[in-house]
Amino acid sequence: MTVTDVFPDAPFTRAHAASKGITHHALEEALVNRTIRRLLRGVYVSTAVPDAPLLRAQAAKLVISKHAVVCDRTAAWIHGCETFDYRELDVLPPIECYVLRGHDPTDRPECAGGTRDLKPGDWMVIEGVRVTTPVRTAMDLGCKLSRRPAIAVMDALQRRHRFTITDMYDLLPRYRRRRGVRQLRSLVPLVDGRPESMAESWVKVEIADRELPMPEPQYWVYVDGVPTYRLDFAYPHAKVAIEYDGEEFHSSPADREADRVRREWLRAHGWTVIVLTKKDFAPQATDAWIRELRVALGMR
Repeated sequence: MTVTDVFPDAPFTRAHAASKGITHHALEEALVNRTIRRLLRGVYVSTAVPDAPLLRAQAAKLVISKHAVVCDRTAAWIHGCETFDYRELDVLPPIECYVLRGHDPTDRPECAGGTRDLKPGDWMVIEGVRVTTPVRTAMDLGCKLSRRPAIAVMDALQRRHRFTITDMYDLLPRYRRRRGVRQLRSLVPLVDGRPESMAESWVKVEIADRELPMPEPQYWVYVDGVPTYRLDFAYPHAKVAIEYDGEEFHSSPADREADRVRREWLRAHGWTVIVLTKKDFAPQATDAWIRELRVALGMR
């Protein structure tokens, strides 16, 4: 009998596995062989089961108090938006869950949190688990995370769940005394679901922090009346484009050739094209492309 025979399509804990006769050694071997994967600290599932927000909620339900509300990065994860650092993928951080005042916090090593003042409208139920709503999660992380990761997850949550800037402003007064509220106030006006990657959100916040005009995300350039080239960011009147080349979509020979053809056409038609990679987010490199952008916009 194997782990996946006993738990073919549902998350389980080590205790659940032991109760079904699965030894610690068998569980570790299944992890090494990648027949199961770790979903959360202390929670596993067969690798044959596709990832989904509902599966993530089912996993959280196994290890949190019935009075707890999943918050912060774990809530974003359940809502389908990753915020974990690359280094955390091997050893996942604790589940962030808070209880409403009047209840005892979850006392488990795989959980972290405390008490938090939440109204019924701040959370929703997914697969029997209380989870902060996407907009509440975005606001919490806008306070809690550092600036770049914060705007990236706020954009991602807005893109996926379509809450509005008005929804965010409606919540903002409740954060008046919360740590990080000054950052949150500055980020809310910048939230826009159109950037399609974390790095694109970083580009946007760097431009905003230098008090430069904001570009248009996902801008289409028309050729003979046909939308032909889509730019990550554009200043259409100044004919300035900013493109981020991530490894996922810009590393194959075909990708690079398509990029070359597009940029050659743009430059031949009067566009300035600023191309960024992950190396351009180091402090000195960021200063360099911001200077290039200033020059391109005629802002010496």
